[in-house]
Amino acid sequence: MRIIVAPDSYKGSVSALCTANAMEKGIKAVFPEAEVIKVPIADGGEGTVEALVAATDGQMIYQNVVGPLGDMVQAYWGILGDKETAIIEMAAASGLPLVPKDKKDPRIATTYGTGELIKAALDRGLRKIIIGIGGSATNDGGCGMAQALGGSFLDSDGQELPFGGAALAKLDRIDLSGMDMRLADTVIMVACDVDNPLCGPKGASAVYGPQKGATPEMVAELDAALGIFASKAQEVTGRDVAEQLGAGAAGGLGAGLLFFTNAKLQPGVEIVLMTTGFESLVKSAQLVITGEGRTDFQTAFGKAPVGVAKLAKKYNVPTLCLAGGLGQGYEDVLEQGIDGLMSTVPGPIALDECIERGAEFIEMGAKRLCQIVKVGMQMKGMVES
Repeated sequence: MRIIVAPDSYKGSVSALCTANAMEKGIKAVFPEAEVIKVPIADGGEGTVEALVAATDGQMIYQNVVGPLGDMVQAYWGILGDKETAIIEMAAASGLPLVPKDKKDPRIATTYGTGELIKAALDRGLRKIIIGIGGSATNDGGCGMAQALGGSFLDSDGQELPFGGAALAKLDRIDLSGMDMRLADTVIMVACDVDNPLCGPKGASAVYGPQKGATPEMVAELDAALGIFASKAQEVTGRDVAEQLGAGAAGGLGAGLLFFTNAKLQPGVEIVLMTTGFESLVKSAQLVITGEGRTDFQTAFGKAPVGVAKLAKKYNVPTLCLAGGLGQGYEDVLEQGIDGLMSTVPGPIALDECIERGAEFIEMGAKRLCQIVKVGMQMKGMVES
């Protein structure tokens, strides 16, 4: 039997790679002769770099960059196994987890460090870059990213604006003459799983600003500033992207990448599955097991497990989902290609313990799942006989 395990990370508990390893142990306890192929996946957010580096036998790279609040942080990115493609998570350089809870302020947070990671990839001669843009602390429209790559954002006195989205209220002129020329020859794929425009009630500031520390007054200030930015950026680039789906992702980094690079926005799970070669692997599989930390109605809108299941369904391969928890509307995934699902949690247990014992519970859950599969195989044999 050939079984593919293709889980996302159980965020805050177990990485996608560790989840895949734990699933393999549980499977082997029931089907010791099974061939288990591990394809850790992600949807462009936390864990994307690790998942793709592991799946392609690539290389992790660590370096210091400017963090979201302007101080230095250690970030990471990866080179895939083809040695031609860089994989970057903007959250590793400009993410909300890098900001202490009492210092959240999207008015001053910058994507400069993300631009430094892009530059590092260019410096290594890489001309294909995948960028996951989930989990940002920023609301600067990607201006910090562009500044790190040679762009200038100037006020009416010709002075460079300070970091942060609030400063864009004073934006008078954008000078792209110093932008890194290598970007013109670089293919950039952006893993983006939201469809928000840049501005307005469904825009970057209104929808995501509050979780980054923005008060209602800040939201209005930042939204107006991004409106000025969009107008000036359209003038200098000739690109009208503010209303494009995903422009408001990561505090407007989606728009910044569309304005200042040749980037294309795509659903994150599609990029990941394509990069890992999942489709070629699933053709000859008998079963796929996927999973994530929590499966609920949101999963049905294209999160990683559903992306896996839809591709498996193309080849009539059944897909089971092993989730850390089942939330409201989890049944919706049964209409999106997932054939059955189970929680890893064996009983009433505190959340902290579930997180701490995540890998253990995943292994136990995979074992229980496979025991049920084994019974089904036996029953099929009885019916056929």
